[in-house]
Amino acid sequence: VQLQASGGGSVQPGESLRLSCAASGMIFNSNLMGWYRQAPGKQRDLVAQMSNSGVAHYVDSVKGRFTVSRDNLNHTVYLQMHGLKPEDTAIYFCFLTDYYTGRSYLGRGTLVTVSS
Repeated sequence: VQLQASGGGSVQPGESLRLSCAASGMIFNSNLMGWYRQAPGKQRDLVAQMSNSGVAHYVDSVKGRFTVSRDNLNHTVYLQMHGLKPEDTAIYFCFLTDYYTGRSYLGRGTLVTVSS
């Protein structure tokens, strides 16, 4: 399974970005997709995730600002980010966890920079 993320960039505080991540390969329908992020000098942390049944989970710091969504037919996960803050600056990684095999996959990151 391969994951290809896109949509990162440089924005000013308060602006929006939308990240996309398409998964390819042998993917079973029962899975979890989402996003981690890693800020400079910090560990990688979960940002948001959504099961194939549509159950979403967010870290507290992004609730109300970020929305995770999925296109199950095309094995794609999105992260709509509004009200971006400098502390959101990080490399964002998409992931897929296959419930059937128990394996997890991590895509290459996409950089989001929020700065005035």
